Amino acid sequence: MLPEVNTDEEWDAVVPDEALVRPAAEDVCARLGLPGAALTRYAEGSQPVYAVGGDHVLKLYPGSAAEDGIREGRVLRHLHGRLPLRTPEVFSSGPYVRGWRYVLMSQLPGEDLALAWPRVPAAVRADLVAQAGEALAALHALDPAPLAPHLGPDDWHGFLAGQRAGAVARQRACGLPEEWIARIPAFLDTVELPAGPRRVLLHTEFMRQHLLVDPRTWRLTGLIDFEPAMIGDPAYDLVGVGLFVTRGEPGLMARFQQAYGASFDARQLLAHALLHVYSNFTWYFRELPMPAEQTWEAVAEAWFAAG
Repeated sequence: MLPEVNTDEEWDAVVPDEALVRPAAEDVCARLGLPGAALTRYAEGSQPVYAVGGDHVLKLYPGSAAEDGIREGRVLRHLHGRLPLRTPEVFSSGPYVRGWRYVLMSQLPGEDLALAWPRVPAAVRADLVAQAGEALAALHALDPAPLAPHLGPDDWHGFLAGQRAGAVARQRACGLPEEWIARIPAFLDTVELPAGPRRVLLHTEFMRQHLLVDPRTWRLTGLIDFEPAMIGDPAYDLVGVGLFVTRGEPGLMARFQQAYGASFDARQLLAHALLHVYSNFTWYFRELPMPAEQTWEAVAEAWFAAG
């Protein structure tokens, strides 16, 4: 029913094609005791994800992302009931056909915070950010040891060194102007990252798009999408906060860090943003407010400073 997907070209041809993917989703649901359930595909996200009726969510993982499915299922089982925000409960997970995998999980109440944000009253935004800070602090307070055999990287410093070696090429591939690219090595040279950071369970994409909110009460209701979870320095998770939660809005990063219970150096956070697996500063420069001074130091202050 579904073809193998092992390359980017196969992904682009298969994953968006509802004529191929929807029958497979219906087949998985039937095998799991949900025949004939109404399926609604979510528009956002890279993986095929469907609301199944009003209670379930089915997420499919092509062969090239099969490890993501295994990882997400393990992390969600580890987290269930342990955070101040709800995370999906896993009902079933496993292999499907031709390398594909699935996770059937609970559907959480609430609306995508990224979609709701324009309607959030200005006076409420700081409180929502504080709720997010408390949730991330709770995630980072959990003992990651039970997941350590299954989540990488084994060598955090080696991981960062590899990301640093590829930082210039990564931003050049994204189309960042050369005047910014030329200053990346010098900026990273001036930032000293912790020699022995506390290692915690990282979401790695802690952003509005993965937070759910009740628009009647403006309370956060859930945290989703743990497929790229890792174990590493807590500062790595603050990258998503600055870029996708607080987004340079005055006062919000300070409020987040206050609720989180720790402060972070803005230059270290920008360094982690340059080293992040999904780093794309061409996109960030289009989406976030740019400082008058066109330097990496000014960008760090504008996006990540808690002052």
